[in-house]
Amino acid sequence: MTEIQIEAVEQEPIEFLEWPKTPRLFRNMVITEKIDGTNGAIIITKDGRVAAQSRNRLVTPGKDTDNYGFARWVYENAGELADVLGPGRHFGEWWGSGIQRGYGLTHGEKRFSLFNVERYKNLPLENVDGLGVVPVLARHTFDTEVIKQTLADLLRFGSAAAPDWDGVPEGVIVFHSQTGQVFKVLIENDHLSKTEAAVDPRAELDLAA
Repeated sequence: MTEIQIEAVEQEPIEFLEWPKTPRLFRNMVITEKIDGTNGAIIITKDGRVAAQSRNRLVTPGKDTDNYGFARWVYENAGELADVLGPGRHFGEWWGSGIQRGYGLTHGEKRFSLFNVERYKNLPLENVDGLGVVPVLARHTFDTEVIKQTLADLLRFGSAAAPDWDGVPEGVIVFHSQTGQVFKVLIENDHLSKTEAAVDPRAELDLAA
């Protein structure tokens, strides 16, 4: 009878994995306007260098290397931006003339609205032409009804970022303080994929009348 020898196989050790702590849902939220432009960031190094990036790459001034003139604006205002913002990566939305909705800005006028309103609320942003923060629409304990009402008010009264513009705003951003997460809610077709047919946003929010 043939003797069968079974070699011992070294098994992978079983690792303990802790269940993460569950954040509380009903904590503070900040609702800001979602501006329809192009994502960007101002990069300021500790040694004072200034650069710019789009959502996908670093950008520099030039016809084929910029992103709607964002890098040019950053480089032209580099000294002031470094003085006001300080070292870090400062994310925001570059918007205005020739970008997405445009918001009624013409002749090349564009603005950069920083996302983190709490981080920049005490800084002299007015020292840099075109620099600001996204408009705060509401502060409240997390409540979906407050989000819906804020969205309805935005549609009814128009963009807070561009009060004189009569177009339909894009939507809102909800920052949840406990999780540090941001969520977007769109006015137009939030429940639809980009390939699905568009519907009247006023009908969705019962504001057709």
